[in-house]
Amino acid sequence: MNIRHALPDDLDTLSRIEVESYPSAEGASRDSIQKRLQYYPDHFWILENDDGNISAFVNGFCTNEPDLTDEMYDHPEMHDPEGAWQMIFSVVTTPEYRGQGYAGMLLKQVKQDARTENRKGIVLTCKDRLIPFYSKYGFADEGISGSVHGNVVWHQMRCLLKDK
Repeated sequence: MNIRHALPDDLDTLSRIEVESYPSAEGASRDSIQKRLQYYPDHFWILENDDGNISAFVNGFCTNEPDLTDEMYDHPEMHDPEGAWQMIFSVVTTPEYRGQGYAGMLLKQVKQDARTENRKGIVLTCKDRLIPFYSKYGFADEGISGSVHGNVVWHQMRCLLKDK
């Protein structure tokens, strides 16, 4: 296994995995992923198998805004490399590799990198059934998010890395 950051050539594979992982109203479009890759490729964490295939990825940008908003999903230009908060927009694993701990491996790497980059913490939203999963990685449920992305009820979860 190898964890690395995204390259422009990863676009088609990342788009395919996103489509396989989210309902169409919730997932990022190919165009959205392409723009994210342009603005913050170093905030895409990709897990490659030993055969070089991408099996999972996590992405999101940094900001000084403490809460994840719907506007953030499709406006990668809002990325602030010096931002206090690492937002997470996608946590996805290809169907054939689900249940093997790959998403967790990536979340641990995101936490390590966010600490190294002196971030205050990490914020994501999830459906209520995923609260226990993210809790295992240090995220606390803050209740229903203001986000209504994809016309879904989301919980905002936060992992504090340090006091600022």
